[in-house]
Amino acid sequence: MNAVTPAPPEQIRRRNRFVLLAIFALFFGSLLFAGALRFSGWRPAGTKAHGELLQPPSDLRGVVPRLINGEAYHWNPAQRIWRIAVAPPADCTVACARLARQIDTVWQLMGQASDHVQVLWIGSPPAVAMHGGALQVMQPSDPLLAGLPRRQPAAGEPPHGVPVYIIDPNGFVILRYAPGFDPSGLRTDLAALTKLM
Repeated sequence: MNAVTPAPPEQIRRRNRFVLLAIFALFFGSLLFAGALRFSGWRPAGTKAHGELLQPPSDLRGVVPRLINGEAYHWNPAQRIWRIAVAPPADCTVACARLARQIDTVWQLMGQASDHVQVLWIGSPPAVAMHGGALQVMQPSDPLLAGLPRRQPAAGEPPHGVPVYIIDPNGFVILRYAPGFDPSGLRTDLAALTKLM
């Protein structure tokens, strides 16, 4: 019977050292790679919002807007209502009618989650059919309008368009959609947000 000759101790040490270095490289290499992706700003496509994430969000908690009939509109976080806010200029006609139809379609496509979404139209809404339960017509006020960043289209955005905002249940303006945005992106973001409740 042939006896198996053990490997020399130096060879075993080298093999163990190689295995240890491989484990070290695998563990710390993946950490370094993840850190590089994180600090470069890369995020998986599924986690990116379609709207512009406002950093920091605009705080409207101290503002008590008024409905068109003069009644106070309270944020009431316990109700878990997300808001789509629109503050068009007074001379907005065709663009606002199209935008109202798009927002109404987004609201209808929310299905059961539409109970947790309202549309705040600041100023006079266009004469377009919008579902009454979702639409809250607001009086324009300086504090309310000041809380909506960059209401005028920026360079590179359609000059006659109107931005749209998402306000969370607490009264923070968290997302801005540039004029001419794709309504399906608004719907996707709202669907994700209403699932957080």
